[in-house]
Amino acid sequence: MTLDELKAAVAAGRIDTVLLAMTDMQGRLQGKRLTATHFLGEVAAHGAEGCNYLLAVDVDMRTVEGYEMSSWERGYSDMVLLADLDTLRPVPWQEGTAMCLADVAWPDRSDVLASPRQILRRQLARLAERGWSANAGTELEFIVFLDTYEEAWHKGYRDLRPANLYNVDYSLLGTARVEPLIRHIRNSMAAAGMVVEDSKGECNYGQHEINFRYADALRTADEHAIYKNGAKEIAAADGMAITFMAKLDEREGNSCHIHFSLADDSDPPTPLFARDDAVFKSFLAGQLACLREMTLMLAPHINSYKRFAAGSFAPTTVAWGHDNRTCSLRVVGHGAGKRFENRVGGADLNPYLALSAIIASGLHGIEAGLELEPALEGNAYAAQERAQLPATLRDARELFADSEVAREAFGQEVVAHYLNAADVELEAFQAAVTDWERVRGFERL
Repeated sequence: MTLDELKAAVAAGRIDTVLLAMTDMQGRLQGKRLTATHFLGEVAAHGAEGCNYLLAVDVDMRTVEGYEMSSWERGYSDMVLLADLDTLRPVPWQEGTAMCLADVAWPDRSDVLASPRQILRRQLARLAERGWSANAGTELEFIVFLDTYEEAWHKGYRDLRPANLYNVDYSLLGTARVEPLIRHIRNSMAAAGMVVEDSKGECNYGQHEINFRYADALRTADEHAIYKNGAKEIAAADGMAITFMAKLDEREGNSCHIHFSLADDSDPPTPLFARDDAVFKSFLAGQLACLREMTLMLAPHINSYKRFAAGSFAPTTVAWGHDNRTCSLRVVGHGAGKRFENRVGGADLNPYLALSAIIASGLHGIEAGLELEPALEGNAYAAQERAQLPATLRDARELFADSEVAREAFGQEVVAHYLNAADVELEAFQAAVTDWERVRGFERL
């Protein structure tokens, strides 16, 4: 939707509300509902203010210690949400509503460095210096429940009713049970300007996936965040709930596989991996070299690491292979479609941070002239002699803290910010008493 199209829709009475949204550290949309006239009259050109604590709270929106940019001592002042009019679009699942994503800046219009969207923009600028651009697609899995979100809350998230009672991976019969909801989401996202390709069932009970056509990396990250938020809203409106938790139970987790490729700046852009095998190999070698130290950007929560389990289609080994789903990095496609798939992240990742980590790792491989090791043949789960992904958030936190690649790519301020986010998550979990502990210890210990 262009600005002129929005003006016409407002004048005709079809749009009365505009959501101005930024993406927080957890990859969630945060912002304000503006009257459309106020957005057109003031905000589209000048932005709107929001408290800088939006980039310094935990999942529960608690103010926490340790962030340099935002604290009680600094008064929790404002930052500015600057509308990126290229992202303006209708929100078909909300009556009379449009949405515009925002870049996050300080009052002097300098970037808020810790903002995920600004982190990705800086990595894309590094590619642009070489005449390159990034294309990506993200594949999000989720689990559908017949319970509402409120019912799930009151049940303590126990004894929920999955929408499917058996494995419906690729099953047309099984997915038909949930087609009204999945169709509602597919069609709504298409009406919001996204290019929807397909949906399919997955392995866990009630697990599904909707796939979108690849796009430039920033657009992919933007639409990932909008889709994830919108899918939850649509499920709630239909009296159901969906979760993007990385690992809900002991069965298969929810992944976010990221397909990635580069293009050059010719007109039209030419796929670079297909044309320059040396670039492809060094870029992929950078992924392998940095995967462990960048895992925090792909798996940011305690729960993320429960997903890394042998034989689960989630990776455990740092390895690449040709169309090998046991590897962390899977090379697929041919000709113009040549790309790699990063299989490490779960559906709880922040797409801006994950894509930033992929670009930073690949550029390290290019700049260091790294050579690509041979592809792993066979079962990567059995390759215990190879480097393994970090098994816990604490392990990933320490690897990220020691990463010179991360420090050079993102800057010390950003590294410190996201280390503190990991510390906040670790401290919260350490203080929690889980159901597992109660069941195990209430009587028998």
